[in-house]
Amino acid sequence: MGNLSSLMFPLLLVLLAVPLFLSARKQKRAVAEQQALLNSLEPGDLVMTTSGLYGTVVESDESLDDTKIELEISEGVVTTWLRQAIREKVVLDADDEADEVVDDVQDTSAVVVDEPVKPAAPVQQDSKK
Repeated sequence: MGNLSSLMFPLLLVLLAVPLFLSARKQKRAVAEQQALLNSLEPGDLVMTTSGLYGTVVESDESLDDTKIELEISEGVVTTWLRQAIREKVVLDADDEADEVVDDVQDTSAVVVDEPVKPAAPVQQDSKK
């Protein structure tokens, strides 16, 4: 019995240390991926910020330091953001671009009902079980 209790403490340490080690590795990998994303940004890239705002990266002024980036959020509207606020690059598929086209034709189809709709009869539950 004494032999089992002497093995319990090292086993408990290993069981606690392994998840900590794995989570630290996962976090380090996520930070490296985010840094690679920020370093790869070029003018014309469509990005999404951490707050969900979509914008296009524009040419930065020489007055901006490496921590800031300019995004065009609407035609002619350029805003300055911290680079760390960029969450991801957005890649548009051909299907996505087709979805963005607004149909100017007004939908004139209407549902015609000949008879008024009657509500359904209430369902009675059987009290016997």
